[in-house]
Amino acid sequence: MNDDRLVAVLEECVDAVTASLEGQRGRGLSGQRVSQYHLDLAADAVAVEILVKNGLRVVSEESGVSGSGDYTVVLDPIDGSTNCDRGIPFFACSLAVVRELELVAGLVANIPTSSRYLALRGSGATRDGSAISARSTKKIEDAVVSFSGLPDRHLGWAQMRAMGAASLECCLVADGSLDIFTVAQHSTLHPWDYLAGLLIATESGAVAGDYREEELVIAQSTVRRPIIACTQELLDAALFAGPL
Repeated sequence: MNDDRLVAVLEECVDAVTASLEGQRGRGLSGQRVSQYHLDLAADAVAVEILVKNGLRVVSEESGVSGSGDYTVVLDPIDGSTNCDRGIPFFACSLAVVRELELVAGLVANIPTSSRYLALRGSGATRDGSAISARSTKKIEDAVVSFSGLPDRHLGWAQMRAMGAASLECCLVADGSLDIFTVAQHSTLHPWDYLAGLLIATESGAVAGDYREEELVIAQSTVRRPIIACTQELLDAALFAGPL
């Protein structure tokens, strides 16, 4: 599958996920899995159907492994499900494509704003077709930092956020809105939370690591502790400090 076709399938998937939310918001938890909403199930059903029929293997937060093929799409149909269900306008559909343990494509769609972040390996990153780049912040005291979870220490950053949609927060590092996105001490992420945003951020010039020096590009349900920073200096400072 060439890049143009791959991107077209991912875009089709996002369109279907967006349409699937009609009438689903506010229905609450599904009762099938902890923190899973009815809207997660609706979005997952349409996303998996499109991806599998196009010959892609899928690893989804909501339904596990489906289909087969040389390319694996690591999928979070709705990242920020609580935000979505409660009407907080910060949630996304996140799709990362992995082939032979290489991250080759990432698409994160900010559904409330209709903005779409896209990266292909080696081709840079875009938001709605325009190139984006990370900031050049080097000092932690100048940094605006976003967390999954809440930190129990303060390293002297300028400001902190906790917004509830990791894939989008990675993209905000990519486009220069944030300086760092990472996990707090007692929080972890799965690959469907961060993989697409990871590629988009690194293709924008940001850098990434893991607090336990574990491999971030994985396609199974395994937790990681990633940190994505706009510069190497900020990444080094955060890794030296350890999980917060």
